[in-house]
Amino acid sequence: MPTPTVLPAEVARDLEEFSIEVPSWAYGNSGTRFKVFSTPGTPRDPFEKIADAAQTHAYTGLAPRVSLHHPWDRVEDVAALRAHADELGVSLGMINSNTFQDDEYKFGSLTHSEPAIRRRAIAHHLECLDVMREAGSHELKIWLADGTNYAGQDSIRARQDHLAASLQEIYAGLREGERLVLEYKFFEPAFYHTDVPDWGTSLLHCLALGEQAQVVLDTGHHAPGTNIEFIVAQLLRQQRLGAFDFNSRNYADDDLIVGAADPFQLFRILFEIVQQDAHRPASGVNFMLDECHNLESKIQGQIRSVLNVQETLAKALLVDREALADAQSRHDVLEAHGILMDAFWTDVRPALAAFREERGLPADPFAAFRASGYEEKIAAERVGGNQMGWGA
Repeated sequence: MPTPTVLPAEVARDLEEFSIEVPSWAYGNSGTRFKVFSTPGTPRDPFEKIADAAQTHAYTGLAPRVSLHHPWDRVEDVAALRAHADELGVSLGMINSNTFQDDEYKFGSLTHSEPAIRRRAIAHHLECLDVMREAGSHELKIWLADGTNYAGQDSIRARQDHLAASLQEIYAGLREGERLVLEYKFFEPAFYHTDVPDWGTSLLHCLALGEQAQVVLDTGHHAPGTNIEFIVAQLLRQQRLGAFDFNSRNYADDDLIVGAADPFQLFRILFEIVQQDAHRPASGVNFMLDECHNLESKIQGQIRSVLNVQETLAKALLVDREALADAQSRHDVLEAHGILMDAFWTDVRPALAAFREERGLPADPFAAFRASGYEEKIAAERVGGNQMGWGA
């Protein structure tokens, strides 16, 4: 397929409507279990996080929403944070709960054997719903670190029963138009079993809760070799794919820049989405990043990530779906595969550069931001105070 200099009108239209939500925590200090590194200019409060996130949107036009983490992003006046975001051209997005850092949750939160601890975890999520409404959002995301490290440590069945009952109480706190999205993770920090380890477990709980409960798919939360696009297809069939957490992994939950490790996997996932028109806002699927930039520049890492998603989505939109369906109907395996590969290998960067310039954006947002001086400015201004990061 030749390199296009102009995107087809229907592709440009879909890209115009597409957006990605960025995580506030990506702009703070992060690292591994061994070390969290600091960087000059790192935000010292949620207001500075929002300011940095607004840079990602200003240069790319792709990231108009910022996910918050509660209580990491706790502020006295959520309305003031919301107004701050509005002034900078972004809005506050999904609220992420946190029941994995308090000592009380050492042996579980919503799945804990002690009713008092489960009650504390439920109350935290109901508080998150209040924050969500103050922020102008309508989505609560739950990821649990709950699980066990050793066989026999606890009753797997009892923990599932506790989880179901706890989620039901949280779900009952939703109002019309709001939704709960339940994330899953194959392992870590629990190493024997995790209480929500896979899409099937998450889906079962969401089906039991009701239509306002949907599944979050984090691309790093699977066993090696998992066919993630198959999971996407299944969840879309059930209308239960609520959101994506995009990132890349080489070995486990690495939280690297999306598309960095396996760009073809990202293409396959996005093509499955395109086939079912789930990339369009009407689908209700929230496309988000969940990454930690412990070595690279945080804002630059987020800019590169959203551009990687946009570039790959453009390739997925270029697939000749009629020709593909015809080849599939004739069981022409190599022709069908070749049609996908032609789109994947297409260089869409010149056409995307023109697409951006037509919309008043820099042709190369990454280079434009690097030349802006913003990072040098915040490094000079943000002196003193405590930089935000994991647990802050």
